[in-house]
Amino acid sequence: REVICVLIGTVNAPGAVLGLLKTLSTWDEFLPVLLMGDISSVDLPEDQRRRVLSNLEMPPSYSKLLDSLHRAQVYREMYDQARERGRHREPNLFRSLVGTSRAIQHVRQMMQQVADTDASVLILGESGTGKEVVARNLHYHSKRRDGPFVPVNCGAIPAELLESELFGHEKGAFTGAITSRAGRFELANGGTLFLDEIGDMPLPMQVKLLRVLQERTFERVGSNKTQSVDVRIIAATHKNLESMIEVGSFREDLYYRLNVFPIEMAPLRERVEDIPLLMNELISRMEHEKRGSIRFNSAAIMSLCRHGWPGNVRELANLVERMAIMHPYGVIGVVELPKKFRYVDDEDEQMDSLRSDMEERVAINGHTPDFGATAMLPPEGLDLKDYLGNLEQGLIQQALDDAHGIVARAAER
Repeated sequence: REVICVLIGTVNAPGAVLGLLKTLSTWDEFLPVLLMGDISSVDLPEDQRRRVLSNLEMPPSYSKLLDSLHRAQVYREMYDQARERGRHREPNLFRSLVGTSRAIQHVRQMMQQVADTDASVLILGESGTGKEVVARNLHYHSKRRDGPFVPVNCGAIPAELLESELFGHEKGAFTGAITSRAGRFELANGGTLFLDEIGDMPLPMQVKLLRVLQERTFERVGSNKTQSVDVRIIAATHKNLESMIEVGSFREDLYYRLNVFPIEMAPLRERVEDIPLLMNELISRMEHEKRGSIRFNSAAIMSLCRHGWPGNVRELANLVERMAIMHPYGVIGVVELPKKFRYVDDEDEQMDSLRSDMEERVAINGHTPDFGATAMLPPEGLDLKDYLGNLEQGLIQQALDDAHGIVARAAER
């Protein structure tokens, strides 16, 4: 049955109301709450207070209770409608933008400022930091959202084919051109063209790209017919373009055309406080796609926070998927991790200092870490048998952790 709201009666213990609200948030952050009894002495933070739709005196009158329940029903229906609209949107949009670190908050702020403009954007960052995810978000939140989003990896296409790939070609323009073909600029007309790894583009091609950006016109290879194009350009690179300009491998005029609004993605090693949230999101994605599930104990998560992550979020996603294949529906401790990810033991004296460091980092960002947070019920529902099985495994592992691996003590818990 659908849960419309939760009623919380009189609670005398200090902090108990706030504790209950936080627990409910881990289940469903949009679940409305009705409080019963005097809570004038309870100091609730704004994010929890806005979920409290009514505070009823005890004993509540029938009419006020009915009115509060009706308000809760309307509140819930509005949320369900918004959630239903969200189902029709691109499912992959915010996957790698998960996190509460200052770095990712700054990226979101920058995106909000530039998304609904036609300004060219240059996304900078190491491989695997989520540059294409940012580009897709910018397109999705722009006035061009109904137009095409066309990505092209400039480093993956041979130099001799890049021109025809971008601008298209006519039949017979070169050996193998047996038919006419539209290029990426034509395909992106009215939408967004994402030029990934722009730093790998050869210099002769940079000149031709600059002309298109300046004049908004181009010709197909093998044609003298000029075509107009209306596209927004978003480029990305992991290279230092300013250093490339100094050595003459990247055009300065093209750089300034592209670098109207730069967005820099921080590497994962500089926002390790986001790792638990990223892992939870990656696991939720696997569960949604029916590709199994997995859990990590706190020691394993802390160990992963010590890793340097040269592959960034992509490397983390690959690890989670690998562990899910090797230990389906299992609980991963440090010993189950590949050797290069083992920085602490499951019971290690470094754990307390690592946890303190993580809590300090997230406290600076205004958020509290919760490594054992319960996942929110997905909109499409879940397999209760599998979920309870996973929950049981997690509780058993937690009991063993608390009992230092002594089974008899764990059983008593």
